[in-house]
Amino acid sequence: MSKSIAIFGAGPGLGQAVAHRYAQSGYEVVLVARRREPLERLAEELAAEGATTHVVTADLADTEAVPALAEQVRSLVGELDAFYYGAAANGFVPVLELTPERVREFMPLGVYTLLELVREFLPAMLSRGDGAILSAQGASALHGNPRVAGGLALAAQRNYLQALHAEVAPKGVYVGGLYIGAAIENSAWHVEQERAKAAGESFWEVPSVAPAHLADLLWNMHNARDTAEAQYVR
Repeated sequence: MSKSIAIFGAGPGLGQAVAHRYAQSGYEVVLVARRREPLERLAEELAAEGATTHVVTADLADTEAVPALAEQVRSLVGELDAFYYGAAANGFVPVLELTPERVREFMPLGVYTLLELVREFLPAMLSRGDGAILSAQGASALHGNPRVAGGLALAAQRNYLQALHAEVAPKGVYVGGLYIGAAIENSAWHVEQERAKAAGESFWEVPSVAPAHLADLLWNMHNARDTAEAQYVR
């Protein structure tokens, strides 16, 4: 019987690359994001590679809808063997423009929805003594950046994942976080960088990285289970 993974945040860039990486290793894949058309295209690509895939549309910023989303996922594949969480709000806010209202906007995708997903899927993982919860976020989770003040929500997520790992790793469930200090090719940030470069506009340029490389890092972390975190910072 094949294992299953849900990709919460199966957008262009890393989410799609993670889906491909796990599909190549025989996982049944549930793709979750807001827009159906890109998910259907990705599902067709994975099916052409021989993978079994399912498409679920959901707004991951709606934390209250997570229980219904979890039931929909279970109706397709049963209890998950693993899930990947890559959703995040746009944290590119100058620190002097940060307000309590803006911080509240970051928290559903940054913390609340992930927490609710863990509450839904972790019990079955603990019951069988095996499972994996994976997250990939920007390097602003590691260090404060005055251009990316919204990273405080990701820092809170990182703290939660560290605590979760310490609690459940001895019980057979792996929790891993990958923190990326580069522009992921095909992501919205990378596309905007390339557009600005072509137009001769000034922009904040950072090195780029292929999403397949990052997906391999996550896969290796999951299988080695010897570290709770990894960083890709250029």
